[in-house]
Amino acid sequence: MRYELMLPHQIRTAIDANWPVVLPLGVLEYHGEHLPVGLDTLVVIKTLERVHQEMDLVLLPPFYYGAASYAVEGPERSGTLQVGANTLYPLAQEMFTGLLRIGFRNIHFFVHHQTENFTAGMPTDLAFKLGARQAIFAFLESERGEGWWGKGQMADYYDRQSTGEDPFNWIKGHPLMTPEIIAQYPFDHAGLGETSLLMALCPEAVHMENLSGDNWYTASASAATRELGEQGLNLILAHMRNALSRDIQPPSTAANGPKPD
Repeated sequence: MRYELMLPHQIRTAIDANWPVVLPLGVLEYHGEHLPVGLDTLVVIKTLERVHQEMDLVLLPPFYYGAASYAVEGPERSGTLQVGANTLYPLAQEMFTGLLRIGFRNIHFFVHHQTENFTAGMPTDLAFKLGARQAIFAFLESERGEGWWGKGQMADYYDRQSTGEDPFNWIKGHPLMTPEIIAQYPFDHAGLGETSLLMALCPEAVHMENLSGDNWYTASASAATRELGEQGLNLILAHMRNALSRDIQPPSTAANGPKPD
């Protein structure tokens, strides 16, 4: 369900059933003359909308204002909108803290921008990863007090790590395209891969008549096809389904404190 349309009783249902709560995350950045500046976020949104039709999940309003950087193109007359990671980090922490206070314990974000090496990270995903971790630490300390991890009831902490009982599983970040997907589908910027993927997901946003040969990174886009995009989309959908449908049970009362009557 789209979060902004949910009623309170529906939010309570999602909390009690531990539905995935998903944030589409991206940037506004120049992608050549033939693609929209919102491409990185659009491909996440459009793919999640398909998964949304298949399973119970809470789809948060998308966040477009990541750290685009000016590495590709300066902002003047290009459309790139840069918001620094130092601004994103506290915003992410506040956002995740709010979601935890509401009661969600199965929170995810998917991002597609500079994610070819997601383990090392880039400013947007790193800001949200750090914001998530800091939100969890602060929330746990607020709810359980200092020394919460060292208390006896946490003696089985390492046994919990494969389940939702580990509080550090409450918020997870994912790249739209994993290394396994990148090994099978072209990862690029406004070239063959991205152009084909957007043809499959949002064809009305692709304007091949405007394709320019001025930039090296768009040169391969002339070979883009919707069929290739569908191949990439199927790989991404399988990745998303796996990430969001793992058998994570609702956290126990012991892990979250007593529920109010």
